[in-house]
Amino acid sequence: QVQLVESGGGSVQSGGSLRLSCAAFGYTASIYSMAWFRQAPGKDREGVAVIDNDGSTAYADSVQGRFTISQDNAKMMVYLQMNSLKPEDTAMYYCAADYKSYNSAYYRIQNPQWFGYWGQGTQVTASS
Repeated sequence: QVQLVESGGGSVQSGGSLRLSCAAFGYTASIYSMAWFRQAPGKDREGVAVIDNDGSTAYADSVQGRFTISQDNAKMMVYLQMNSLKPEDTAMYYCAADYKSYNSAYYRIQNPQWFGYWGQGTQVTASS
């Protein structure tokens, strides 16, 4: 079992930056992939970024070049640096993790059901 706790959300002006953090607790040694998803009111949950334990990453087209996912395996932390935030980035952001290693990162970013462990979420609001 893995527990995930997100932090770092908040409210910023359009163009601003935030850094989200996700701490993993429990049986973390065999985690293969971690990711950030987001969900705005009335919309489906969408993938933002994925990172595997070998450092491979994948990003949604909408955040490519603005967001960066990174990890600290020693601390079992995953981060999402968000720059040039736009109002359309406003959503609840969720951290996800799983032990499975099949399917590509691009498949997993499009299929939230692939991930078995989820945090409670942290709200990000970017106002114009």
